[in-house]
Amino acid sequence: MAAYPRAEMEEMVERWLEANRQAEKDGNWPKHLGAMYIDDAEYRWNIGPNEEFVARNREEIEKWALGEQMEGFEEWKYPYHRILIDEKQGEVIGLWTQVSPAKREDGTHYTVEGIGGSWFRYGGDYKWEWQRDFFDLGNTKALFFELAAAGKLDPAVKEKIGKLAKGHPLPGHEKIRPEASLLQKLKGFLMMVRIAIFNK
Repeated sequence: MAAYPRAEMEEMVERWLEANRQAEKDGNWPKHLGAMYIDDAEYRWNIGPNEEFVARNREEIEKWALGEQMEGFEEWKYPYHRILIDEKQGEVIGLWTQVSPAKREDGTHYTVEGIGGSWFRYGGDYKWEWQRDFFDLGNTKALFFELAAAGKLDPAVKEKIGKLAKGHPLPGHEKIRPEASLLQKLKGFLMMVRIAIFNK
């Protein structure tokens, strides 16, 4: 991990935040963010105990992470509320919130609760070489259920959920390890029932 001048890191963050604002304004993430990654950059996030999203170069980042994964979220906002810069390691952590354009009856936007953010490694020349997003998966799923019940899920999001439910993974989705057998899953379920009932 290389050290970089503090001023350069701060400038990178400002360029990134401005690109995000433009992407939200236009609803076009690849156009504004794609050029901010080196050619062999990696972008990933976790989507469960045994699944990761991984894009291993700028082309995959633009096509999958900023393209297909963002379909149905073009009008969502992701305001950053805290940025931490470590110029000695060339890393940045930005904390953000996921805000749906849909509103509840009280006028507030549907928002994913908990902490969301991105961990970046700077690659020089005002580009990222690595990014890992993190967010509260449980709260995200709960919000999708709430949006679905209110009839406010975007059609593109419904289509993606349908594909996943039918066992058709989206591009970039990878298993971390081999799937547990049905017997192992059943054993785990029964043990949790035993713990819940008998406290042992």
